[in-house]
Formats: sequence, C-alpha cells, structure tokens
Amino acid sequence: MIGISKLYCGQVEPSDALRYGRHSGKLPSHLLQFSADKKPVVVWNMTRRCNLKCVHCYAQAVDPNGTDEISTAQAKTIIDDLAAYGAPVMLFSGGEPLVRKDLVELASHATSRGMRAVISTNGTLITPEKARELKEVGLSYVGISLDGGEEVHDRFRGVPGSYRKALEGVRNCQEAGLKVGLRFTINRRNAVEIPKIFDLMEEMEVPRICFYHLVYSGRGSELIKEDLNHEETRAVVDLIMDRTRDLHTRGKHYEVLTVDNHADGPYVWLRLLKEDPKRAAEVYELLQFNEGNSSGRGIACISWDGKVHADQFWRNHVFGNVLDRPFSEIWDDPSIELLHQLKDKKPHVKGRCAHCRFLNICGGNFRARAEAAYGDIWAEDPACFLTDEEIRPE
Repeated sequence: MIGISKLYCGQVEPSDALRYGRHSGKLPSHLLQFSADKKPVVVWNMTRRCNLKCVHCYAQAVDPNGTDEISTAQAKTIIDDLAAYGAPVMLFSGGEPLVRKDLVELASHATSRGMRAVISTNGTLITPEKARELKEVGLSYVGISLDGGEEVHDRFRGVPGSYRKALEGVRNCQEAGLKVGLRFTINRRNAVEIPKIFDLMEEMEVPRICFYHLVYSGRGSELIKEDLNHEETRAVVDLIMDRTRDLHTRGKHYEVLTVDNHADGPYVWLRLLKEDPKRAAEVYELLQFNEGNSSGRGIACISWDGKVHADQFWRNHVFGNVLDRPFSEIWDDPSIELLHQLKDKKPHVKGRCAHCRFLNICGGNFRARAEAAYGDIWAEDPACFLTDEEIRPE
C-alpha cells in the first residue's frame, strides 16, 4: 500500500514509524507496512461463495449456496496458530465473507487472541444487525468495494441494485460505529469514475479509500487488455494525488491509498522532489521502510481450501496446506525455494527491475503480473509506468 495522504500530504509524520518502534505487534494498522519484522498480514479467503458475479473477481467466486471446505473448528485452530505466530491482522475475504454464518464467531475468536480482524466485502449483506454484531466483537475495519457510480458499479458486479445495497452497508457500518472504507479497482472501464468516488467519500464522510491497480488474476486475468497503459496510469495517480491534496488543504483528512502497484511510491517521491525537496527526503526514508511489494513476506494468503499462497492474487504457486500443517511451519520453511526467494527478490528479478534504482523501495512490484504477462515469475512487472530515464541509476 502507498499512502498518498500520508506520503504526499504528510498526514502522518515520518517520525511515527520510528516512534512506534517498527514492530508489527505494536504498530497501528495504518503503519504496518513500515514494520521491521514484517510478520504477515494474513488474507483468508474463507469462502469461494458469493452473492454477486463480479467481472474482475480474482477468486472466480461461485454460487452463494453450498458448503465451505474449512469448518468453524478448523478455522479456529488456524487462527490460534496465526495469533501465536504473531500475525498482526486477519483479513476475512472471499468470495463474500458474509455468506458464511460463522463470520462473526470467527472474527470474535481472532480478536480474543489479540489479532486485529478486518473484512473485505461487497457490502450488500451488511444489515444494521450484522454491523452491530461485528462492532461488538471488536472488528477493526470494513472495506467495501465500489467500482464507480451506480450504472458502472452494477455492471461490474453483475447484479442490479448492488450499488445501492453497498451504500446501505456503508451507512449501517457508520451507524454502528464501525470504521468503514471504500475499495476501488482501477481499469479502463471505470477510471473516469474516480472523481465520483472522491465526491461520494466526502459526501458520506467515509474516512478511508483504497484505489487498487488491476492484477491479472482469476477473472481479472481476462481484463488484462482493460488495464490502463502507462500514460493513463500516471494521469490517474496524478488525479488521485491532486484530489487528496485538495481534501487535505480544505481540512478534510481522509486516508487515501493506492494498492498493488509499487511504482506509485517512487512516482510520489519524484513529484515531491519538484514541489517540496525537504518533504521528498522524508518520504524516501518512509518508502525504504515500506520496502515495496511484500508478497510472501509481509502478506500471505490462505485459500478457501487451506492452501497457502504468497498473496491473494497469485494462486499459481502453493506452499502447503494449513489443513495438513500449521501456517507458522509453512511460512518459515527454508526448503520452500520460491517462498524463500520472495523474502529477498533482488537477486532474482530480471529486465528493467534488475537495474532499477528504486528496487529497494518497490521490491520488484507484482510477480503475479509478470508471470501472467510473460510466463516468467522474475520478469519485470508490465504495469510499472516509470520511464527508463526515471529508473536509471544515478
């Protein structure tokens, strides 16, 4: 994650990361990417079932009716292991996590073990009662996906009325006192909707928004031709920075982040280098703490069937199964070659990545995109929009 409001506008000072000691168990959620120990945030796709039919679903979700492969009891055993291991956050995702009747029970189990519990949802199933239940068990955050205005969102989600139900979910979270934010996946079909999302965020006083760059995974791999080109991506990142600065200038301190393209970090720094060199130096230090893409290190994924992956988008590679072996043993197993390599990608990346001066603050960006585009795990990320001149070592 690249905190646009934090890095570009200075809403959180660089000294915060040092003041908190950079240990993941002590850092607040908004600074976890700066932790030194990088205990992984674990995304658990707790079900493949979903009530919507999103065109860009990385999980290739299925019908909401049916059963799940991991029982409540097995899930609690998994959570116990993660908590003992020191994973700071459990992110319940899907499919749609709210189709599981035991979501509240499992979120409560995670918080009782000292983990922070968050959910990623389409929002349509968050009733006032469900929002209150989630608040009562100590859920830290609810991320609700929106893809634009009503027409565009409903077309993406494949179900008419999903936009209005998602907004109802946002309001129900707010009324229950749950922190709620928006999630927006950028592509050529909806990039023009970004101003609407900023307007909506301000109108509804939603405190946080994450803009996700497209990852070529699941149904999203079918949208590879729908991804923005490099110039379009630069324009979108500039737009997000401009709108964030406008909010900040007007005293609207919303948290704005971009996700899944770590070229955004150097791009923010390059812009600040022209606008505010002193601030740019502080931001560069924070970006070094961040270390860019953290797949296989600072983030992990457990799939609906127990398989362990480097992140939720990259399912081509399986490191083990938590139904057979605890996550803690799998994650630290030095005999799993790819997982070991992902802990330090620098010796392995190729192409532009290998010679980029920002490798230490980008981490080689997304391996899933490289493999999807070129069939090579270690190829350069095709979505990197920095120019050859910008990445050339000085």
